[in-house]
Amino acid sequence: MHYRFVAIASSVALLGFCLTGCVLIAKDEATPIAVERPSAVEKGNASYYAEDFQGRITASGARYEMHDLTAAHPKLKMGTRVRVTNVRNGRQVVLRINDRGPYAGGRIIDVSYEAARKLDMIDAGVVPVTVEGF
Repeated sequence: MHYRFVAIASSVALLGFCLTGCVLIAKDEATPIAVERPSAVEKGNASYYAEDFQGRITASGARYEMHDLTAAHPKLKMGTRVRVTNVRNGRQVVLRINDRGPYAGGRIIDVSYEAARKLDMIDAGVVPVTVEGF
C-alpha cells in the first residue's frame, strides 16, 4: 500500500511539474516584442520613404520592404507598435518601428510607402500627424 501511495504522489508531482513547465513555455512564447509606449501623443510632420530604400538594411537589421507597415522613429524601441493618424483626413494605420529617422528637420516619423498609401499622403509627401502608442 505504501508503494502505491508513493507512486501516485510521484506521478502527481511529475504531472504538476510538467504542466507548470508547459505553462511557462507557452507564456514565454506569447510574450510580445519589447514595446514602448510614447509618454504622450506626439504631434508633428511625417514623411515617407519608398523605392530608393527598398532592400536596404534598417537599423533593426531587417531589410526595408516598402510594402510592409513599418516606420522609422528617432527614439522608440525597435518593435514598438504605434498608431499614426493623418490629421488632414483622419486616416489611421498601425505601424511597427524597425528603423531610425527621420533625419530631415521638423519631422517626427518616416513611414513606409504602404503606410503612406493608406494614410493618403503620397501626393503631399509630408503631412501633419499624431503618433500614439498602440
